[in-house]
Amino acid sequence: MPFTMHITQLNRECLLHLFSFLDKDSRKSLARTCSQLHDVFEDPALWPLLHFRSLTELKKDNFLLGPALRSLSICWHSSQVQVCSIEDWLKSTFQRSICSRHESLVSDFLLQVCDRCPNLASVTLSGCGHVTDDCLARLLRSCPRLRALRLENCARVTNRTLAAVAAHGGALQTLHVDFCRNVSAAGLRRLRAACPRLVLRAEHSAAMIPDQVPRPPASGTALRKLLPS
Repeated sequence: MPFTMHITQLNRECLLHLFSFLDKDSRKSLARTCSQLHDVFEDPALWPLLHFRSLTELKKDNFLLGPALRSLSICWHSSQVQVCSIEDWLKSTFQRSICSRHESLVSDFLLQVCDRCPNLASVTLSGCGHVTDDCLARLLRSCPRLRALRLENCARVTNRTLAAVAAHGGALQTLHVDFCRNVSAAGLRRLRAACPRLVLRAEHSAAMIPDQVPRPPASGTALRKLLPS
């Protein structure tokens, strides 16, 4: 008679190894089958790496944030990224409504990361147009072991993030700020001077046109001075 074994007869180490081959949804589905497998799902050791391909994935309950997390990536490649990258004052009402659906998703998620994942070593954010300097500064302060920060097409990232790296990124070895249009050449020079050992990459960032708030229309008096008499 062939030997059979139920999955719950495996020890904890074997179960963790088995779960590690599954994606987030499959892990959650398996965890629903019994309390023992649910405990494995909630073991922080199962979650050293998290990768998200859309912002809606951040709202799911199929993953765990904990001290074992070492690598986090949020790479949003969608037509909506282009909409969210438009300067706020240029957006139509319809475009603003699109952005409002997920404006705070990444920032709120990163605040949870700051509270729960102090051992984070690598963060990649691509297409996260609503991530702010303040959020990234808090991430740098909360994760002192962070060695790599890769930002791509993050429209609200400015020289303030570069200053936060110089002030709080003591362990940081690699910084990418690619296609971040509000990062300037002067800010990059200051960071290179402050952190000469940092591997810094800024493809097209300083060469892009930064956001510009429209000037108010000239008053009647000022306008008359500009016109020929």
